[in-house]
Amino acid sequence: MNLSALGGRLAPHLLSLMRLMAGLLFMQHGTQKLLAFPTAPANGMPAIGTLFWFGGIIELVGGLLIAVGLLTRPAAFLASGMCAFAYFLFHAQRNFFPILNGGELAALYAFVFLYIAAAGAGPWSVDAARSRLR
Repeated sequence: MNLSALGGRLAPHLLSLMRLMAGLLFMQHGTQKLLAFPTAPANGMPAIGTLFWFGGIIELVGGLLIAVGLLTRPAAFLASGMCAFAYFLFHAQRNFFPILNGGELAALYAFVFLYIAAAGAGPWSVDAARSRLR
């Protein structure tokens, strides 16, 4: 079995799958902050207009857009920037190492979303369906 050939054929579909899962997982952070679902945040619900509230909006709406693959590039770029901002504002000052400062998820999301912003949504997406209709 030639893994390079198999990977080449599957890569666009795996991009779509990664985008879907990253969007759904990211969206959970927003539902937790804004809807207390599946559970309320440990620090309580964020007040409207705070950084945590705006973060929740980006997580919820951006995660949904990324998951379905609609306006994927701008949504992923915004989500990537928010994750990088959150990492440097809330995590990096605690410790140099992400595993010690609790920021490994923010850093990983920042780079996954940056990749998705560059690569696009993949074939299983609303963006791809809209492109095929044109």
